Amino acid sequence: MGPGLYSDIGKKARDLLYRDYQTDQKFSITTYAANGVAITSSGTKKLDLIFGEIHAQLKNKGVTTDIKVNSDSNLFTTVTVDELAPGFKSIFSFVVPDQRSGKVELQYLHEYAGISASFGLTANPVVNFASVLGTGVLAAGADVSFDTASGNFTKYNAGLTLTNADLIASLTLNDKGDSVTASYYHLVSPLTSTAVGAELTHSFSSNENTLTFGTQHALDPLTTVKGRVNNLGKASALIQHEWRPKSLLTLSGEVDTKAIDKGSKVGLSLVLKP
Repeated sequence: MGPGLYSDIGKKARDLLYRDYQTDQKFSITTYAANGVAITSSGTKKLDLIFGEIHAQLKNKGVTTDIKVNSDSNLFTTVTVDELAPGFKSIFSFVVPDQRSGKVELQYLHEYAGISASFGLTANPVVNFASVLGTGVLAAGADVSFDTASGNFTKYNAGLTLTNADLIASLTLNDKGDSVTASYYHLVSPLTSTAVGAELTHSFSSNENTLTFGTQHALDPLTTVKGRVNNLGKASALIQHEWRPKSLLTLSGEVDTKAIDKGSKVGLSLVLKP
């Protein structure tokens, strides 16, 4: 295994602490057409507003085409070509009616490197380049974006990650050096998927710290519970049940322990796949 892409640095901890938590109501159902097209219809209720989306996906000989249409009348199209050459993947995406949204991304995975580069399909594009060098145990990388129109760097980040059999630790410098984030993920018991993790972010400009702790545990092979709390007093929990393969029911909640009188937020997600 190689070091992966730059976006993989700290991903395990982020998934543990933030993935599947929500305070909205969401329903999603996926069906499959005779020609192999997967069609997913979803609706999300946020406060008093309802957002809808239809997603069609077709996979054919290493080429994946994704087309999404949402209730704001935006059309998102992504074409992914796997194994364009050994280790290479290319991604082309655009949004209608935004004529400046076209983008091409190239990814290359090697035993000792992970590289991605993207650029917009405009006269003066924003160019993004990210690379990670190392192994599956120790790796370091950087992520930069350059605006050719203004001649300025719009983003430059750096990261370091250490991985062993049951623990992943990472350190990233973000926001043009204005903040630093340290995180760790520890798999306590593979049999019950029990894991703990934490993330600490320090902002140099505001001199503020944000510390988040989280854990997860599988009650049985189909049911998982998760919980997290941060130093701002926000506590969250969820329970997720896979009542049939790839069909998930998730109930989550959040409470501000420093303002109990304001009540709690509850989110519900139902994902149905045949």
